[in-house]
Amino acid sequence: MSWEFLTTSIVVILLPGTGVLYTLAIGLGKGWRASVLASLGCTFGIVPHIAASIIGLAALLHTSALTFQIVKILGVAYLFYMAWGVLREGGTLQVSAQRSAQSPTKIVIDGFLLNILNPKLSLFFLAFLPQFVRADSADKTAAMLGLAVVFMGLTFAVFVGYGACASLTRTAVLSRPGVLQWFRRGFAAAFGLLGLRLALSDR
Repeated sequence: MSWEFLTTSIVVILLPGTGVLYTLAIGLGKGWRASVLASLGCTFGIVPHIAASIIGLAALLHTSALTFQIVKILGVAYLFYMAWGVLREGGTLQVSAQRSAQSPTKIVIDGFLLNILNPKLSLFFLAFLPQFVRADSADKTAAMLGLAVVFMGLTFAVFVGYGACASLTRTAVLSRPGVLQWFRRGFAAAFGLLGLRLALSDR
């Protein structure tokens, strides 16, 4: 494994996206333990894309406009659903002194669905992973799997860090209700804009 792979992976993971936004929202609204569950769900959401890339299914998304559009529409709809969930009272970004008992399973599933319904992730891994597999590697599939596991581990670690930082701001937010309103609107707008960008993209 090269330092180029590690550096590129960390840069890609650090870039704000749906998984980062979701983990931050959960960390702020539900606390650090819930943000770990969100990180876990987002990380698991990478698995199908990596599997699709390794066994070649990502090529179907690339060549079949209908398949790509179906997955994209589902992803757009879910991003808008998450925007609404953040914006409404009692939703994802509900912050209270008593940490709301949102189902751990739902937190994980929402994170999973946010990533699995992004068709561009499969295309990303199809282009990303092979670049770091040595040409003289005896088993290229195993090499790609190894890189994928490292990428997932880095994703989980970075997302847990994001969630921890967000949870540290809970006390400040609890004492300033107006700040929470701006956070809620900002996260909802971010999810909505990501959904709009995905909806307007060709590929």
